[in-house]
Amino acid sequence: MDNLYILMVGALVVLAVFDIIVGVSNDAVNFLNSAIGSKAINFKAIMIIASLGIFIGAVFSSGLMEVARKGIFVPGQFTFDEIMVIFMAVMIADILLLDFFNTLGLPTSTTVSIVFNLLGAAVVMAIIKITANDSQTMADIWTYINSEKALSIISGILLSVVIAFSVGAIVQYISRLIFTFNYENKIKNFGAIFGGIALAAITYFIFMKGLKGTPYYKEIKGLLEGNEIYIMLGSFVFWTGFSYAFEKIFKKTVLIVVIAVGTFGLALAFSGNDLVNFIGVPMAAWHSYEAWSVSGVAASEFSMDVLDKKVPAEPLILFIAGAIMVVTLWTSKKARTVADTEIGLSRQDEGKEKFKPNMLSRGIVRGVSIINAGFSAILPKGTVAAINSKFEKPVVDLPRSKSYELPAFDMIRASINLVVAGILISIATSMKLPLSTTYVTFMVAMGTSLADRAWGRESAVYRVAGVLNVIGGWFFTAFSAFCAAGTLAFLIHLGGPEGRFGVVAILLVIAAILLVRNYLAHKKSSEVAREESNLSRAESQTIQGIIEESADNIAKTVSRTNKIYTNVLKGLSKGKVKSLKKSREGVEKLNEEVDELRSNIFYFIKNLEETSVRGSNFYIQILGFLEDITQSLEYIAKASYKHVNNNHKPLRFNQIRDLQEIDAKLSTFLEETALAFKERNYDKIENLLGEKKALYDNVTEKIQKQVERTRSEESSPKNTTLYFGLLLETKDLIEEIMNLLELYNTEHR
Repeated sequence: MDNLYILMVGALVVLAVFDIIVGVSNDAVNFLNSAIGSKAINFKAIMIIASLGIFIGAVFSSGLMEVARKGIFVPGQFTFDEIMVIFMAVMIADILLLDFFNTLGLPTSTTVSIVFNLLGAAVVMAIIKITANDSQTMADIWTYINSEKALSIISGILLSVVIAFSVGAIVQYISRLIFTFNYENKIKNFGAIFGGIALAAITYFIFMKGLKGTPYYKEIKGLLEGNEIYIMLGSFVFWTGFSYAFEKIFKKTVLIVVIAVGTFGLALAFSGNDLVNFIGVPMAAWHSYEAWSVSGVAASEFSMDVLDKKVPAEPLILFIAGAIMVVTLWTSKKARTVADTEIGLSRQDEGKEKFKPNMLSRGIVRGVSIINAGFSAILPKGTVAAINSKFEKPVVDLPRSKSYELPAFDMIRASINLVVAGILISIATSMKLPLSTTYVTFMVAMGTSLADRAWGRESAVYRVAGVLNVIGGWFFTAFSAFCAAGTLAFLIHLGGPEGRFGVVAILLVIAAILLVRNYLAHKKSSEVAREESNLSRAESQTIQGIIEESADNIAKTVSRTNKIYTNVLKGLSKGKVKSLKKSREGVEKLNEEVDELRSNIFYFIKNLEETSVRGSNFYIQILGFLEDITQSLEYIAKASYKHVNNNHKPLRFNQIRDLQEIDAKLSTFLEETALAFKERNYDKIENLLGEKKALYDNVTEKIQKQVERTRSEESSPKNTTLYFGLLLETKDLIEEIMNLLELYNTEHR
């Protein structure tokens, strides 16, 4: 039996390593986004600064480890074998849940995940014990759960969402009123004071308040307590002087220093607060095993009162954990996917929106717009104008091709994000509350975005929908963590003392398979995002340049149209729902790409040379024809999918044969068209236009044959409707491609 539990502890150690990897992949967004989004520091420097913060924070963090031991349940109510079941279920569920969110690219809370995993597994184990005890009822469940502490932790986490959003919005609004978006001149005058306040706050709350959560605080307690005011004043004077000297010597804004120190401090605070989420459970399991193995008592009888005692510091374990966290930070691609989500929701300028609007986001935006209009009507016009002038953004004369070089937001906002989030996290750490660093940093970023008017009329409905999606994911995290850990605890318990490790082994194999599958799915989606067949925006400023760039989009669109059209007809002829669904998704993706090109028209026209107005007309017409092509293709794909999915009668043999004949001729024509544009062989366009009549006549002939069949032998109204719809849309598709060719034939000369 000893060997069984040694194996379980060993498995928990391995799971801890994977938990650190998936946890850091999700939480790296918390301390990297402000520096990355503002582009104040190069990426390599950001990673080095964050790595130092993580490592130092990990080595100094053991103050919160008790949460995994006694923060959620009452350890004395469980025996050693029951505790091991709880811990094993928690770690497996935690890894799978965090990896799932990483694959989706959504930031979630490792703290909420571990808290609700512990709660779910403990509740299920408590129910099992109660049902086996005739003298207990379900009312006794609270003797097993540390309800007061658990509710304190959960309420603190939820309250942090409101506090972080509100504080972030208020501080950013005041900062913007003071500095405006044209902050360079004011920073020269007041930068030293701003830097002094920001750096003093970071110093006090992160480096000093944060020390209270560590076992090393008692050594310097006498120096710090009672001298807080003097330390703060001294720190402010020092950092103000430093900021002034930095600006004078290096001729650069002190905001760079604030962002660098803030990134370091936030990484340190994250590591100190969140390391318990990754290794707290395995460490508690190891301490439990140590206590039981020397007791001589059976595992099913050994009470876990030992977990109520203070956690011993484990410097070596903390050192190793810190090293793993740093390596993960440098190597995880999923971390960058998660980071893109938050930066996209908080960026100052318009761009491609990741989330689609929903009824709730539309309602919120509409309601806030009405309230805002009401305030504007009440306030004096002069006051409104004065406030609005503070939020006027500078016009950056940068070519559209260089737009990727622009920061997502400026250094003022990045500094506020880091300072406010760091302060809130450090206060919670000093109080030994496992605050969700993800919730705090994300909501601070969203609050500062709102205050900065980054959510304008053009983007608000998408950004609010994104925030609601992320918050909804947080509630899903809590619910799914509770259910998953509880279910796994029940399954492991079912194995009994002898078969328990066999169940654990099976669960570990399943977990490994799911992790590999998620990795491959994420890798595939990343490759699809970089696919060469994707349409690209026009960047040229001349008509000739637009002709060249648009040729690539036409070649790609025609090639994908050919593939989708052929696959639809194959799926329709064989009645394959899966194949038709895939084709429909392919059309939707193409349609989204064309829509994105159309949404870029404003910037495209702005970027054109004054002598190239003809280029804008040409480009707009090109996009119009591409949209018409995708609309015809969309009808063909959707109608075919709907017909087969509803189990209607398949097309008749004659109908399928006629469609295949059309496809063969159209496919050859589309291949030649795509090749002509790909190779820039525009002289072939004349010959391609000459095939218009033959293609038209072929489709018209099939329409006439179907009319005759309908009058004499056709018995299925659904078949007839679908078949005529396919032929008519095919005719429209040919017409739209021919219009495109005629436009190019005219303009390229």
